[in-house]
Amino acid sequence: MRIRSAALTLATAMTVPNTSSAAAQQSPPVAEKRPHVTTLHGIQRRDDYFWMRNRDDPKLVPYLEAENAYTEAMTAHTAALRETLYTEILSRIKETDEQVPVKDGDWYYYSRTVEGLSYPIFARKRTLAAAEEIVLDQNEEAKPFKFYQLGGMAVSPDGSHLAVLVDTSGYEDFTLRVRDLRTMAWLPDVAEKLSWGLAWASDNRTLFYVSGDSAKRPEKVWRHVLDGARGADVAVYHETDVLFNVSIDRARSGAFVFIQSGSFTQDEWRAIDASRPASAPVLIAARRPGVEYTVDHGGDWFYIHTNRDGATDFKVMRARVISPAAWEEFTPHRPGIFVEGVDVFRDWIVRTERREGLRRLTVRALASGDEHEVSFPDAAYGVYLEGNREYASDTLRFDYSSLITSPSVYDYDMRARTRELKKQQEVLGGYDPTQYKVERLMIPARDGVRVPVSLVYRGTLERDGRRPLLLYAYGSYGATMEPTFSSARFSLVDRGFVYAIAHIRGGQEMGRSWYDDGKMLKKLNSFHDFVDAAAHLVRERYTSHDRLVAHGGSAGGLLMGAVANMRPDYFRAIVADVPFVDVINTMSDASIPLTAQEWEQWGNPSIREHYNYMMQYSPYDNVTAKAYPWMLVMSGINDSRVAYWEPAKWVAKLRATRTDSNPLLMQMLLGAGHGGSSGRYDRLREVAFRYAFMLDAVGQAGRIVP
Repeated sequence: MRIRSAALTLATAMTVPNTSSAAAQQSPPVAEKRPHVTTLHGIQRRDDYFWMRNRDDPKLVPYLEAENAYTEAMTAHTAALRETLYTEILSRIKETDEQVPVKDGDWYYYSRTVEGLSYPIFARKRTLAAAEEIVLDQNEEAKPFKFYQLGGMAVSPDGSHLAVLVDTSGYEDFTLRVRDLRTMAWLPDVAEKLSWGLAWASDNRTLFYVSGDSAKRPEKVWRHVLDGARGADVAVYHETDVLFNVSIDRARSGAFVFIQSGSFTQDEWRAIDASRPASAPVLIAARRPGVEYTVDHGGDWFYIHTNRDGATDFKVMRARVISPAAWEEFTPHRPGIFVEGVDVFRDWIVRTERREGLRRLTVRALASGDEHEVSFPDAAYGVYLEGNREYASDTLRFDYSSLITSPSVYDYDMRARTRELKKQQEVLGGYDPTQYKVERLMIPARDGVRVPVSLVYRGTLERDGRRPLLLYAYGSYGATMEPTFSSARFSLVDRGFVYAIAHIRGGQEMGRSWYDDGKMLKKLNSFHDFVDAAAHLVRERYTSHDRLVAHGGSAGGLLMGAVANMRPDYFRAIVADVPFVDVINTMSDASIPLTAQEWEQWGNPSIREHYNYMMQYSPYDNVTAKAYPWMLVMSGINDSRVAYWEPAKWVAKLRATRTDSNPLLMQMLLGAGHGGSSGRYDRLREVAFRYAFMLDAVGQAGRIVP
């Protein structure tokens, strides 16, 4: 499912913009008002900046360029700080580095980075001691382009061919290309304007891919045979319901290619025999309202992760491959233990579960039914299964980290129940985890629900309200914000910041009900949780309102817009990345990417009850004449998930309406999409820019003494 996704001395005087400089004296850009009136449910709504939706309007790009110039002028006094932060963040990274190789068939695959190069190099070896064979050097491929993103990469089962999906604009219109790895030549096989997703059949010649409709909704699965023209490609499946997205995947067993058609509330899966790629897809179970499920394969069985029959926290069922509609219970529903997913191996099934807000791994031997749990040491952490491509393996690979423990790759022997650390990410520059503390709070929200908040800070925290604090959250689509590691973050923490993640409703940190209680007609819970967490942290003197910074992106940018309207007095500064803020207009227009499917996420404004509820929080519609905090808004003009005009219109309306003189800045990247720049060094500069703004807002640019 594609989503509008998504993972400092202690006390100094507050600073204000450098008004003594000529740059800061310049006037901010003024957007032209062109009234546009719409009527819905008999209610008229005026939108003065609707014209910005027109990319061809001759005044649009000059206006965005003026915003960028104003932002650069207003932040000119932080240029040295930005450079210091960039150098500092980069200095913690081992620029020339290599992933732990992953066994897949006859090869070990890995990627590596080289100092000074922006993109990874993908390579493989026959044995770990053998010579390297480069599969794809993304740096070479990216040379002709300002932006270069991979949307998928798949090697054929015999290792002879590489298929990639490439985006060179940031708009996520992918082009399929295929390389013969025996000759390293690119084949003439090309398909354009594709969505995410690739899967090979077992014949090493047949490839499945996905295309989208005019609103970029993934709707069709195609079958392509190498050396054939695209005109000969066969549409294998077409999803006509605008609430559903299509995706494809190849089972770890290699026996099936799966086609999933899913909305936010129901799913329908089909299986294609990978040894007979031209055979018709076989339906696993027809879609039913409210029934979600995912499928994996092992031996004679399909294993099904589902909420069927009232299993709110999900359970595991299975069905014989020869009769896929006849499901039987495998792991029963256990309220309070949220089953996030299952991974099937030849002799094992691994359940990823969540209890008390933390992710757990439960391993079951398929022959005996014996189960055991993999334990982890930290009070708050994140763990992810990754690199498990071998179906017959007894080894489970996972990536573990915490707020102070850098990413660590482990191989876990499911039979011996032992683990081996294969690699821990090096953090250069003298990083010492013993200098930092982690806390996990359960903060009461206004309705009595307790919201987890994870914090990390340096040294001893004197709860006197003098520390600046960055409060981050997302809270949508059931996405969990795990308390994992970021070496960049310590450029704030080492300057006195407390870094906090509010695990608000709308995610799934506390189970499926946590998600259900933060969407549709319960979406206000997400915003209230964030505001209440902020109030608690101030009340308990972790920080103070004039040192509190809020940050979120995409749907988390919606959160930023909502809380800016609800409690602007709570925050010194707000940073919103690619913010989804024009909720009513966007959700009323099904031609915009993501809109129709997300009627089940936010609501459909054409329904009066939904409209009334969404109008309570839609950031653009609730801008009023009052004082707002310092604000930085960052976006990309080629963003296909949250269109550039949403942040542009929002900033224009804020400028025309607010009563304060605090900095209101927008940085619009004119060659990027939803994720910002594609090169790793450019992305680090964007991080440094955000951090410099935050530090400037709270007057906290010096390094604390350990």
